[in-house]
Amino acid sequence: MNKKLAEIFYEIADILEIKKVQWKPAAYRKAARSIENLGEDVKEIYETKGEKDLEEIPGVGEAIAKKIVEYIETGRVKHLEELKKTIPKGVVEMMAVPGIGAKRAMKLYNELGISSVKELEEAAKNHKIAGLESFKEKSEENIIEGIEFMKKRGKRILLGMALPIARKIISELKKREGVKEAIAGGSLRRMEETIGDIDILVVASDYGVVNFFTKMPIVKKVLAKGDTKSSVITKDDIQIDLRIVKPEAFGSALQYFTGNKDHNIKLRDIAIKKNMKLSEYGLFKGSRQIAGKTEEEVYNRLGMEYIEPELRTETGEIEAALKKKLPKLIGYEAIKGDLHTHTKLSDGKNSIDEMAAAAEKKGYKYLAITDHGGKTIQHLNERQLEQEIKEIEKISEKQDIEILKGVEVDIGADGSLSIKDSALEKMDVVIASVHSGFKFPETKQTGRLLKALDNKYVNILGHPTARLIQEREPIKLDLEKIYEKAKERGIALEINSSLDRLDLNSSKAREALEIGCKFAIGTDAHTIEQLNHMGLGVGTARRGWLRKEDIINAQSLNKLKKWLGR
Repeated sequence: MNKKLAEIFYEIADILEIKKVQWKPAAYRKAARSIENLGEDVKEIYETKGEKDLEEIPGVGEAIAKKIVEYIETGRVKHLEELKKTIPKGVVEMMAVPGIGAKRAMKLYNELGISSVKELEEAAKNHKIAGLESFKEKSEENIIEGIEFMKKRGKRILLGMALPIARKIISELKKREGVKEAIAGGSLRRMEETIGDIDILVVASDYGVVNFFTKMPIVKKVLAKGDTKSSVITKDDIQIDLRIVKPEAFGSALQYFTGNKDHNIKLRDIAIKKNMKLSEYGLFKGSRQIAGKTEEEVYNRLGMEYIEPELRTETGEIEAALKKKLPKLIGYEAIKGDLHTHTKLSDGKNSIDEMAAAAEKKGYKYLAITDHGGKTIQHLNERQLEQEIKEIEKISEKQDIEILKGVEVDIGADGSLSIKDSALEKMDVVIASVHSGFKFPETKQTGRLLKALDNKYVNILGHPTARLIQEREPIKLDLEKIYEKAKERGIALEINSSLDRLDLNSSKAREALEIGCKFAIGTDAHTIEQLNHMGLGVGTARRGWLRKEDIINAQSLNKLKKWLGR
């Protein structure tokens, strides 16, 4: 439901921008982003708390709340349908290409008659666009790259959107009598940043669970239904496959359906060399099954340590397991506090008090409040930051959790920071992040970050590559230079847990780890619900082979303060 509503409001914003309507496109986009990253289903909020509570979502006022209710109750938003009739269909389609905004899409339609992404790609490849006003030769190259980016992302959905759906289904399955085990496999279990479909394996004493699954309220369409397997499409247009497996083969089936493909091929090759056969049905020596009830016994009988699902990518984990040299990965419960959060004093939804109370409820020992600092809208200037410090100190007196004074500063085009050093020196935590200038060439981009990291008050480089999954490519950087500078200066690289960031990603985190960098996993939470996204960052860290000792906010408060130099 959240995904669909976000798409609707993004589309409304795009069309309003084409029609040159002032301020409303930004309002709809803010609401869309909030709904997209919300930790709760908007339908549940409406059904349990009513329409008024929808207005508590950042960016959602009375008018947008009514449209949410309209979609929940009717499955449509009349305003969008009316807007669609006013512009050519292909214009909105072209706006989905990175770098093509409303004005450019209309110019392409009006002056070249381009009315689809396919026609846009052909025009760019045939150099028909560079002559238009505001389009340069480089623009054609960027358009082709943007279209390729769209093709690559396909119909995969974000990990953080798929996980709650899978968990809800598994929770309902486990409540059914006769279900002994239910667990997700595939890319979801490996904690990959995007998911194609969801695989769920079940051990059950009867096959009635298949009927139960296909009739769940979340199901929109049943694709296939058999005694031991069924496939459905949910109301969020996600395919979910359910398989019933025998208890004696549960481990081997789970290993098989977790993958990935390359990892599984290598395991089967190892089994063959040992005169064994490995399949989803078990590990066999001749016709005798010798393992398969648990994953652990499958790996052990193949002569290796158990390999955590997040590592199963065929990037050296099997060799390490054979040598008994796998790292002890950071656990999902190891985080002691969140070092990247925002409040309603900048662009968040909740107060400092509310964020602190929610963090304490999660069992955290500390929480850093890092509202945006700067001179632009929804940023705090030096004077306002001074006031926030006083408020934090006042609230700290009545909270058991330690509230750290922090700020997230913007890195300027020249590498300067958006807040003066005189204000930064009063902070416990300073995060420096790129929020603009995404198209700079690699040399300039690297230079601005290196200069920012030379500031003696910076503790963390926030979402280092500034990418947005399926929306914006990473900025061009000489990452090795960034890693070396961060290590030299004692600055942690963030693994940002926002649904659409997960930045650094797992492969880059592993590269930085090999250089000797430290990391901070932060939710970048703008609501108390988003504090729950920490597990996405931990999953990314685990995929990057990170251990507890590599992550600064997996340490005690005393150790953290010592590391921060405060």
